[in-house]
Amino acid sequence: MTATRDAQISTPAAALSELIAGNKRFVYGRPRYGHDVAQAAATANGQKPHSLVFGCIDSRVPLEAIFDQSFGAICVARSGAHVLDRSLIGSINFSVAELGVSLVLVVGHKRCGAVHATVEALRGGATVGGDVGYVGYLVDELAPAVHEVGLTDEDAPEKAVRANVVRTVARLQDVPGLSEEIEAGRVRVVGAVYDLDSGWVEFLD
Repeated sequence: MTATRDAQISTPAAALSELIAGNKRFVYGRPRYGHDVAQAAATANGQKPHSLVFGCIDSRVPLEAIFDQSFGAICVARSGAHVLDRSLIGSINFSVAELGVSLVLVVGHKRCGAVHATVEALRGGATVGGDVGYVGYLVDELAPAVHEVGLTDEDAPEKAVRANVVRTVARLQDVPGLSEEIEAGRVRVVGAVYDLDSGWVEFLD
């Protein structure tokens, strides 16, 4: 597999298969790609990524590594608990319209600090919209997923991680421009959850 996309990774199904295979290589300790300057130079004059992977800022979840992807293979977007805003939506649309990616993968992860903090804040009586700061924005955006699973559930943080992935996928499927590509079958939006302990990615689609 070269660093740039070839004809075999030009559909949503092929892109998803490549990420699944890459995660298996990562877990089994048989990565195909390193990250050296020669590989970087090979893609310096152009890129043909097959996927955009949208994940959390957590330092324990290096997206290129857990999917064993080389330079030029995937675009990466990150925010706390993959919370969407206008710049991220624009970046995802750009990757589809201008770079030709055929898969958008939303990756949550177990023991997500932002989700856990939101659960604790809401359990402590925080109200949505009550904090105008930037951290408050994350709480506001994550609160619907937390309320969906219920604050009294002792497993609320982990269940909310999954609920938040599903909600993000649903929101992206309704984004103008992206929704038309999905309807035409040229793009898929898929959710997944990464296990920090085992390295496995569970695909929710």
